[in-house]
Amino acid sequence: MRVFHASVEGAQHGPKGLRGFLEFAKKAGAAGCQPSNFMLQTPDGGFLSAGDIKQRLADAGLKPDGVSAHCPIWVAGTAWTGSKTIRPFIPPDVAKKSVEEIEQWAVDYTLGLLDLCAELGVKVVPMFWGVLFGWELTTGYPWGFWKGPDYDLLEEGRERFVTKTQAIRDKARSLGIVLAHEIHPGTAAMCADDFLKLVAICDDDPSLGVNVDPSHCWEGESWQDRFAKVAKHCVGCHVKNHVILDGFPLRCMEPDWKRRAMQFTDLRTGAVNMARFVELMVKVGYPQAYRKLMGTETAPLVVEAESAYCELDATSADGIAYVRDNLCIDVATTSFEDGMGEKKE
Repeated sequence: MRVFHASVEGAQHGPKGLRGFLEFAKKAGAAGCQPSNFMLQTPDGGFLSAGDIKQRLADAGLKPDGVSAHCPIWVAGTAWTGSKTIRPFIPPDVAKKSVEEIEQWAVDYTLGLLDLCAELGVKVVPMFWGVLFGWELTTGYPWGFWKGPDYDLLEEGRERFVTKTQAIRDKARSLGIVLAHEIHPGTAAMCADDFLKLVAICDDDPSLGVNVDPSHCWEGESWQDRFAKVAKHCVGCHVKNHVILDGFPLRCMEPDWKRRAMQFTDLRTGAVNMARFVELMVKVGYPQAYRKLMGTETAPLVVEAESAYCELDATSADGIAYVRDNLCIDVATTSFEDGMGEKKE
């Protein structure tokens, strides 16, 4: 039984715009796509109409497999820190405002985006929560002085997460949308246990889900262990690969990807065995969870192939073809043992 189709994530293809991205995805052989929030904006900062977006998708013959909302939701959860790293994702005039005003802008923007997703019939929104526990805890450093006589950074982070994500979670829940957090370094949940703690402090809020990505498992927790732990929350899936170079520090102040220990790669040659990864997705129930939410016959394997060395479009197009031809497997519905000993005349 065929349960997957090939798709592609749009954030890395932002300069193409929506029309160019859809043309690229179709030409590369994708059956669906996940445009970024930026691709759905109008020049004045609003959003295209749902009808217009649906028509463009229909003209390209592509399924709407989600909307990449990583950037605005990360800003909403990180603005309070005053970090300059939010600036690439917000308008210049907004960047001049106070951190409180920036945060409110990001929340309001996200609420509008979720309304648009609902109009599009998109119930799975890949994203990641911002640095809501503070930069000290986000480093993960074990000797962090996170608690003292008059402070407890972990407890403060729990309270901050519940409070600052409330409006976004409430909106998503009211629309039947699942916010699919990409467990990722530098976010509010950097490993499986972190994510499960978020679910616990939010009283098992059904709007909290996981966007699976094996390429972010590079600091000790294997992708097999991570996604087995959060299996019932896995509603989204990015297909991405990486390598870890021996002899290089995993944590360093080096902006050049070619000089860093962890490097994203094409899908074919990275450290993750993609066939085994897809089998794990079947095992954790991702296809069923996605299809139930979206009402579709198949679930997307969303290509997010990047490389420190290979040109982006070539890497991405090759990844789409690889997923389409090798990973969209026909899932067994019976055991290979079932027919043994059977006799037919």
